[in-house]
Amino acid sequence: MKDILKGELVRLSAFDPEELGKAYAIWNRDSEFKRMLDTSARLHSAKSTIDFFKKMVDEATPENHLFAIRALEDNRLLGDIDIDVVSGWIGRNAFVGIGIGNRNDWGKGYGTDAMKVMLRYAFTEVNLDRVTLTVFEYNPRAIRSYEKAGFRHEGRMRGGLLKDGKRWDMLYMGILRDEWIKITGV
Repeated sequence: MKDILKGELVRLSAFDPEELGKAYAIWNRDSEFKRMLDTSARLHSAKSTIDFFKKMVDEATPENHLFAIRALEDNRLLGDIDIDVVSGWIGRNAFVGIGIGNRNDWGKGYGTDAMKVMLRYAFTEVNLDRVTLTVFEYNPRAIRSYEKAGFRHEGRMRGGLLKDGKRWDMLYMGILRDEWIKITGV
């Protein structure tokens, strides 16, 4: 039986608030990482980031599925990924979020692989029918990665984000269970 949380390059593991908080305090020093991940340019200490993640875990419900992303080659922490079921279980819809922290790990397929693993988990274990995400217009690398994982463009919020003194669009992308089955052959 295939390990459902393992891909070609990464595996998903338990979400450790302490480990992720310390890592994010370092990763957040990279302004490009902050620009791609967050709408805010504010910096946070390791302690406040750890506290934020601890609160997130403490307040997690069965609708929240939080994972760390680890490289198969050496088990190092690459980032995190989560799905949050919205509108209750009846709709079987969720939003997904992902972050690969260290700039040296960008563009190597880790994010695409992690997203593919998360989609397998979402559609086969959580029994979702739809997964949605938002991405900033100025992040073409992420957009390509999501397209490789099977996401389709669904809409945009024009001028929804102010960054670098300019208005940018927030893009909406989604994938349906039937589309994922066609892509993967599951």
